[in-house]
Amino acid sequence: MAQPLNNVLNPGGVLIVGAGLAGLFTALKMKGPVTVLAAASLGSGASSTWAQGGIAAALGPDDAPELHARDTEAAGAGIVDPAIAHLIANEAPARIEDLARLGVPFDRDAKGNFVLGREAAHSRNRIVRVTGDRAGAEIMAALIKAVRAEPRITVLEGLVAFELAIEGARVVGVYAHRAADRSGPVFIRADATIFALGGVGGLFEVTTNPPQARGQGVGMAARAGAVIADPEFVQFHPTAIALGRDPAPLATEALRGEGSILVNDRGERFMAVTHADAELAPRDVVARGIFREIRAGRRVFLDTRQAVGAKFPTAFPTVFETCMSAGIDPRSDLIPVAPAEHYHMGGIATDENARTSLPGLWAIGECASTGAHGANRLASNSLLEAIVFGARAAADVAHIVGADNAILTLPAHPSAAAPAALALATLRKTMTMNVGLERNHADLTAALAAIAQIERANAADVDMRNMTATALLIAGAALARKESRGGHFRSDYPRTDEAQAKRTFTTLGQVRAAMDGLKLPTRLEAVR
Repeated sequence: MAQPLNNVLNPGGVLIVGAGLAGLFTALKMKGPVTVLAAASLGSGASSTWAQGGIAAALGPDDAPELHARDTEAAGAGIVDPAIAHLIANEAPARIEDLARLGVPFDRDAKGNFVLGREAAHSRNRIVRVTGDRAGAEIMAALIKAVRAEPRITVLEGLVAFELAIEGARVVGVYAHRAADRSGPVFIRADATIFALGGVGGLFEVTTNPPQARGQGVGMAARAGAVIADPEFVQFHPTAIALGRDPAPLATEALRGEGSILVNDRGERFMAVTHADAELAPRDVVARGIFREIRAGRRVFLDTRQAVGAKFPTAFPTVFETCMSAGIDPRSDLIPVAPAEHYHMGGIATDENARTSLPGLWAIGECASTGAHGANRLASNSLLEAIVFGARAAADVAHIVGADNAILTLPAHPSAAAPAALALATLRKTMTMNVGLERNHADLTAALAAIAQIERANAADVDMRNMTATALLIAGAALARKESRGGHFRSDYPRTDEAQAKRTFTTLGQVRAAMDGLKLPTRLEAVR
C-alpha cells in the first residue's frame, strides 16, 4: 500500500544522480542551475577517485585521434561503434584542456608539455597522468573544489536514489532514501535526469570498485523499461593486489607498461608463452592467464623490482603505500596479484548525446553504454568517455530549463532496508563463480536460477531488486552470446564467431522472457 511521501524536493531543471568524475564534470559544464545527488560526502566512495592510470588522449607529436580510435576499436574485439570511437578520440584533447583549466595538476615536462605514459593495447604513449598513479584522486580533488565554489550547483549529500519517478512515459526525477538511516522516501523533481551512477563491481566477490557500486543505475533504468546494451561484457583487471581486502587495491596497469612482469610461484614468466604481447596483451587475456595459474594451484606475482625498483615511492606512490601497509616492499619484494572485477563495458544504452531510450533520462560514465568500449575497454578510455559524454549531455539538456515544475502526485515507495548480508554475499559469490572470467551454459543457467531465488526472497528490498535486475541482465546476455569475445569467455564456445560481431541490445523483460524457456530449478514471476 502506498505511503505518504516523507519529503518532496522540487528543484526542477537538471538533476545529476551521482557525484563521481562524470557527474561533477557534467555539472561544471552546465550553464544554468543544476542539482547533484550524492550518496555520501563528495569524493567518498566514488570509483573515479581510485582510478590510477590516467586519461587517454592523442596529444603526442607521433599520435593522432585516428590512431587512438583505431586502438580503441581493436581492443573492443570487433563490436566498438566506429563513429563513437572517433568521437571520443577527436574530443579528447579539448576535454583534457577543460580539466587543466579546472586545476587538475597533470604531470608535465620542463617545457610544460604533458608527460604521456603508455598502457596495454595502445600503439602510442598517450596516457595523461597525475603524480604517476594518482590521476583519479587528483582529478576528483580539483573537481570537488570547483563544484564547491560554484553557486549555481546545489549538492544534496547523503541521499541514495533507488527508483526512477515516471509520469506518463517520461522520467521526472528519482525517489531516494537517506543514506544515514535509510529513511524516506524523498521525491526529487527534475525536468532532465542524468544518471552518473558508476559500475557493477560490488556484484562480484573481488572487485577494485567501491562496494556500493552494485549496478543500481542499470537496475533502476532496466526496471523502468530502458534498453540495456552489452551487459555480458565485464572486464576483470588482471592485477588487483591479493591482500584479502574488500575492495581489492589495484596495481595499476602502468606498472606493466613500465616493463614489470608476471611470474608464478615457480618463477615462470607464463604470459610470455601465452600471448605475443606478454604482459601488455589485452586485459581479458592477461586476466584469464592469471586466473588459470591460480586455478591450477599456483600463486601469481607482479615483479616490479627491475622495471621500477627504487623509483617506486615517487613514481607510483599509491601502490607503494598499499604494499608497504601490508609488509611488502615492491622495490625488493614480489607483489601478489589476482584478477578482480574492474569495469563494466555494458550499461544503459545511450546515443551520441547520452540520451537513453527513456524520455527525460540521460546516462554517462560507467552506468552507460555508448559503444565506445565494445567487448573489452581500452585502458584509460573510461575517464575519457565520462568527460566526453558528460560535456555532450550538458549541452544536450541546456534547453531543458524552466519547464512545468508543479509537484506531481505520485505513488510513494517504502523505505529501502539495508540489503541482507547473507543475500548480498550469495549474490556476489554466484556472480563470481558462475558469471565471472570463464562461463558456460550450466553455470549461467544455475546463476539465473540463484539470482531469481534471491530476488524472490528479497522482493520487498528495492535496492536488492535493482542489483538482481542488473545481475539477471549480465547472466542472461552471457547465456545468449554463444561465443567468446573480449571480456566474455565461454569455455563451451571458446572461439569467436564473426556472425555474432554485433552489440547486444536487450531489456529486462526480454531476459525474463528468455528465462521462461529455460528449465531452471526455480521459477519467479516478474518483480517490478
